Amino acid sequence: MKNLWKSLLMVHRCNPRSFWLRVLYVVLQSLLPLVNLYILKLLIDSVTAATVAGHGGFGLQTMGLLVVMCLVFLLNRIVSALNGINNDVLSQRLVDHLSDLLQRQSAQLDMQFYDNPAYHDTFHRAQQEASFRPLQILNNIMSLFGAAISIVGVVAMLVSASWWVIAVMIVAVVPSFAVRLYKARSIYRFRRDNTQLYRRTSYYGAILTARDFAKELRTYRLSSLFRSRFVEARSLLVRRLLSISRRLGFLDILCSFVEAAAMFAVVWMLVSRAWSGAVTIGSFVMLFEAFRRGQGYLSSLVAAVAGLYDSRLFIGNLFEFLELHPSILPPPSPLPVPQVISEVEFRDVTFRYPDMQRDVISHFSLRARKGEVVRIDGRNGYGKSTLLKLLLRLYDPQQGAVLINGVDIRSFDPAELRSRFGVLFQDFMRLNLTAYENVAVGKIQGQPDVDGALRLSGADTFVSQLPEGQQTLLGRLFDGGSELSMGQWQRLALARALAADAPVLLLDEPTAWLDADARQHLQHTLAQLKADKIILLITHSQSFEA
Repeated sequence: MKNLWKSLLMVHRCNPRSFWLRVLYVVLQSLLPLVNLYILKLLIDSVTAATVAGHGGFGLQTMGLLVVMCLVFLLNRIVSALNGINNDVLSQRLVDHLSDLLQRQSAQLDMQFYDNPAYHDTFHRAQQEASFRPLQILNNIMSLFGAAISIVGVVAMLVSASWWVIAVMIVAVVPSFAVRLYKARSIYRFRRDNTQLYRRTSYYGAILTARDFAKELRTYRLSSLFRSRFVEARSLLVRRLLSISRRLGFLDILCSFVEAAAMFAVVWMLVSRAWSGAVTIGSFVMLFEAFRRGQGYLSSLVAAVAGLYDSRLFIGNLFEFLELHPSILPPPSPLPVPQVISEVEFRDVTFRYPDMQRDVISHFSLRARKGEVVRIDGRNGYGKSTLLKLLLRLYDPQQGAVLINGVDIRSFDPAELRSRFGVLFQDFMRLNLTAYENVAVGKIQGQPDVDGALRLSGADTFVSQLPEGQQTLLGRLFDGGSELSMGQWQRLALARALAADAPVLLLDEPTAWLDADARQHLQHTLAQLKADKIILLITHSQSFEA
């Protein structure tokens, strides 16, 4: 029940007005059909009495009842339309709210979560449920509330016929209720047990359709391989799901026999009483329709309870993700990060990634001072890029310390610490934004000097030739975008790092995609900048000197 209550509070916070309007509309939609049913009974009895008495045409009473019944019908339709509009408003607000929650949570979690397959399973399940589960819980609770109101009205009508009718109506839905709960539990277990298989189908589908894979997919003729793997994974999922579906479908059929037998018994009793004159024609119609609707309301109630049980299981996936906590946090009383950084030091640092069996870095020490370009060489897989992640405190070492001006970086607020670095990662981002925005995002606070950053990186030479200069949309994901070469993208990413205007510059393989002229330009830029900065340079290029 805790998760159900949390879900309701979440929906209420999205839009309180729409939430309470939804409650009002449900009450009205539950009561108005019962009011019309009673008016129908009065109308039929009025027409029957007039016919027996030999009066021709419509009497004043009959005409009044007909008008009232039409007005109630009209009001019910208007409420239904308003409820639909209100539901659209509430659902859109909820989608936005949940997207924000997931994005914020994902952004605040440590990098180590991304190295853990269990995290990706948790995130996948949260994404699957977040878009509709909280609203579905509200819908189920409103259905439960509305069905309960309607059932009270139906019981009040049927009690005039027999308590036995009410008992039969209730007992008839018990098997269906048990089957629905069993179905909810079975589907939940199936989804949870097959999370990785669902993720594999998504992964294979992305390989077959995403631009990043398109060149090698065609060059190495891999489409048939990944299509077969996609089909194999989907076939396995479908076989397992259909096995559950067939078993549950058979149980549903058995339940329908019980409900049909209950209807036969009750209708036979009502017909017998009508024949004997114990009830009027209008009362017979009302009682029969009340029983038929009562079965429907009870089915709705059962479906709502089963839906709540189902959602209670699945919504746990969303809250499981939202309750994850980062481990890299600011200390209770963080020290201010120095405005002037004169020294960066790795002191006897040992580090391994989560769930790995070997150290990536073992007892590593390095000191870099202002005015120096410190070059870090080494073979692939020796942890060079990892050093930058430790300096940015994306991870914490298992042993040793990373220091700035002699102070352990764990004494600082991580967000403030990272604002002191300009970083070019080896796997830099290629943002489908304008050229200006690709550079400007590097400046966390203040106005970025985009022109200066483009000039220092050498990217100004091609940016100025783009159709709209710095305001040109880059990439081919959206209409009107201009694609760049990888070398041009890298110079733009370098400009982003330079736009930070930070005291420490971290460059991971900055020449990987650069031609000879661009490398020479970078050498000249680093020579200009090193007097005022600490520069850590990771490169495999033995010919590149800074």
